[in-house]
Amino acid sequence: MRLRNIPRAEGTIQAHKTVIKRPEAQKGCWSQVFGNKNPIHIEIGMGKGQFLLNMAKRFPEVNFVGIERYTSVLLRAVEKYDTEEFNMLNNVRFVCMDARDVEEVFAPEEVEKIYLNFSDPWPKARHAKRRLTSVEFLARYEKILVPGGKVEFKTDNTELFNFSLEQVREAGWILEHYTYDLHHHEVMNKGNVMTEYEEKFSAKGNPINKLIALRK
Repeated sequence: MRLRNIPRAEGTIQAHKTVIKRPEAQKGCWSQVFGNKNPIHIEIGMGKGQFLLNMAKRFPEVNFVGIERYTSVLLRAVEKYDTEEFNMLNNVRFVCMDARDVEEVFAPEEVEKIYLNFSDPWPKARHAKRRLTSVEFLARYEKILVPGGKVEFKTDNTELFNFSLEQVREAGWILEHYTYDLHHHEVMNKGNVMTEYEEKFSAKGNPINKLIALRK
């Protein structure tokens, strides 16, 4: 699906206080960006920011970095931050970048947890390496996560979920929990924060899949 270009997106993003303009310059220094040594959680492909902002509101003792590749989408997250509900949060930063560059932006063992929510399934077999749960991406995450750091992944795409389970095992990660029906899993659904897509798909009756994997 082609994203609609929004001419004002670039300027708004560049001027916003929460957007890190040169993220690679912050590698190893994210505690200084936030002004504290709280754990850092990142969401890769955060979309319009609903999940990230609600998580930041619920857990003020955690620093959250939202990563989004497209300025037209990141703009919506910035606008959501500017609403009365979220504009006082000081534990949120946004980065416009490609997920393949996470190793250039975060130092080894700088991140405690990574969230992947309703990622692009890249359905063609030749594009499997582009999936955010592929062994190639898990190798990138392994380099920036603390020992015992986690990846949490949610999707309504069962084919992608099965692929992800296989990749986690192939990469030698520890599969802590997984379910094919998150909203009916008493333990895993406890405290669940929904994304925009999650609300949309679950309203249609689609079951939501979730896994939690630990860095090997």
